[in-house]
Amino acid sequence: MNIIYIHGLDSDANSIKGSLLEEYCRQYDPDIKVLRPDLNKTPDQVFDQMLSLIDSVASKNSHDQNTVLVGSSLGGYFATLLSNHTGCPALLLNPSIQPHQTLQRFKHSTETEDDGAKDESTNDEASEVLYTTLGGWRITNADLRWFACHQLSSLNYPKKVVALIKEGDELLNSSLSANFYREQGATVNMQKGGDHRFSDFKTQLPKVIEVIQQLVKGRLV
Repeated sequence: MNIIYIHGLDSDANSIKGSLLEEYCRQYDPDIKVLRPDLNKTPDQVFDQMLSLIDSVASKNSHDQNTVLVGSSLGGYFATLLSNHTGCPALLLNPSIQPHQTLQRFKHSTETEDDGAKDESTNDEASEVLYTTLGGWRITNADLRWFACHQLSSLNYPKKVVALIKEGDELLNSSLSANFYREQGATVNMQKGGDHRFSDFKTQLPKVIEVIQQLVKGRLV
């Protein structure tokens, strides 16, 4: 089996959760290979890169269902979008479902800092950098428009999607995310307390792997 870990905003290929997942599989499930691509680039580039990676992994296996997507936060958004396109099972951790709205906070921050004043000699609005992630992705208005054009409105394979959501998520609206996935027929595990980073992820790894194996076998109940 192959797991593709899709990190969130302000993270990279060396994300804590992705590294913990790979180390756990190496120690307890060596037949599972964890891939951790760096996705600090524009959303259209991320989407194309991930499709290519999924195709590459699938070509080395006899069954597409041997590839599982695990996405955290913004990575959960991409995992959902990619699952819709490819049919790959997806496990989501505090998934973002409305990045076209939640990332507006950077636009508002920029406007506040600039006091609404703009230099006419600068690049146009689409290329204006609103925020640069720790991994180097320079978010622009064009990126926000891409997310707006690729909103999550439905799940094509709801029985292949599981969302683990912390009620204590301080960054995203956990109830909004949970309701969306429930309404679409996906499995939602709402957990009390916690935080956006899923700080207790290490202790949940045995259960995470169990869920992933059930997703692959189509035995999730």
